[in-house]
Amino acid sequence: MSLSPWVAVDVDTVPSQRARELRDAWEDFVDDRLQGDDEDPGTPGVRGPIVDSWLRSREAGVDPSGRLPAMSVLELNGARAVWDEHPLQGASPLIEQCMAETLLDADNLLVVSDADGMLLSIKGNTRLRNRAADDMNFVEGALWSEGSAGTNAIGTAMAAAHAVQVFAAEHFTEPVQRWTCSAAPVLDPATGQMLGIIDLTGDFSAVNPLSLAVVVATARAVEELLRGQLHERDDRLRTRYAELLGPASAGAALVTGTGRILLDPGRRWARVALEAIPAGGGVLALPSGIEAIAEPIAEDDVYVVRQNSRSSRPARPRLELRVLGDEPPEARVDGVALRLRPRHVEMLTILALHRGHLNAEIMCAELYGDDGHPASVRVEMSRLRRLLPDLMESEGYRLTGPIASDVRRVRALLDRGAVCDAAEAYPGPLLPGSTAPGIERARDELDGWMRQAVITCADADALWAWVRSSSGTSDLLAWTRLLAELAYTDPRRSQAVARIRVLRREFGLTT
Repeated sequence: MSLSPWVAVDVDTVPSQRARELRDAWEDFVDDRLQGDDEDPGTPGVRGPIVDSWLRSREAGVDPSGRLPAMSVLELNGARAVWDEHPLQGASPLIEQCMAETLLDADNLLVVSDADGMLLSIKGNTRLRNRAADDMNFVEGALWSEGSAGTNAIGTAMAAAHAVQVFAAEHFTEPVQRWTCSAAPVLDPATGQMLGIIDLTGDFSAVNPLSLAVVVATARAVEELLRGQLHERDDRLRTRYAELLGPASAGAALVTGTGRILLDPGRRWARVALEAIPAGGGVLALPSGIEAIAEPIAEDDVYVVRQNSRSSRPARPRLELRVLGDEPPEARVDGVALRLRPRHVEMLTILALHRGHLNAEIMCAELYGDDGHPASVRVEMSRLRRLLPDLMESEGYRLTGPIASDVRRVRALLDRGAVCDAAEAYPGPLLPGSTAPGIERARDELDGWMRQAVITCADADALWAWVRSSSGTSDLLAWTRLLAELAYTDPRRSQAVARIRVLRREFGLTT
């Protein structure tokens, strides 16, 4: 046996013999022959992380016979669309470069999953890919968490937050026991949260004790690449917004939404352990008990944070927009509601979405498409400036004061990966009655982002929040995913079953 509990074999291991030993131990575990008062589950030859995973898999109700394979969350096209937008997609050339020699030396598949275990990319020999698909539904869009597929390197690396190799009958479900896999998590350098899993999967006869080391080295190389990209982005943000932290900024700091300090000219914040900024900005409590104000300055989820005192409170009025969902939109300045025409609400929303870089021609296209005329936009902008003289440039097309909006809050939460919080903050689409092209485009983008994040997150509470929104109430796939995630004792199951039945009839599907 290997000295490491995370590696399945060492150089002296005979794969076929070890596979037989593991099969005997697995059968004993499945048949409950090792559950006496004086016995531990598994045998002395079964590694601790594998025994822990077997217990989690059994508790999750996974069928060891494999009659119910890992479920597919998305079809191939949907999974590829998610992969195209995933943070690890940009690192795929580096991943393939690091794995190239291993892929040539052994018959392996190179796999990348998201942080929930959904397979996003599978590369390798077509014959092996087809066999994996047929044997165990190892395809893009399938969910390979422990709760869906039992013990496997991807799911167990997720559950244990550690790189791991899984060999032969260490897999909890029988159809997967002809395989071996090594997987390592990739962490976001900005937040420390898991971004996804890199995995090597092949026939159990090709097991190699070095494959885990290769996967771990690849994951670390990807993290280093992401760290370099993060530093470049931070430098760009510092350059872009440094002017906001001049002598008159009262010791303010430039801070990311996750609480990382980018710029602290007064050196007042270096020893303050900031947690995540409230999405969209607002008041936050420092560990010392002192209040601070976070003022959003861009769609980049970046904030100017200053102590909330009389001398440091921002003098500019604060605009708040609530424009999501079916309720009438609302605009407030320093808490006082404004009475605005629908067109002015649309214009404020577009200004808040763009945060600059607008002129009469662009605003005209955003409001009217090809049918408008810039002259009419100039008239409406003049009226809007008279209503909000302290919040808008006197000549330009930019809001100058601090802005908080429900759109910004949801986008910031999604950007941080806080899918459940985002779903709970999302009552429905952006200005659903608006036909302005710019609003329609932003509406579709946010609605699609929200749905994709919820469908793929395997979080019952996030799915529940989505299906209760006006966007998700008729989403058959979301209701089906919700039902799969709910425990059998969860009272929401009965509503999910009833709603799925109704939607299937409406869509003309068989029940």
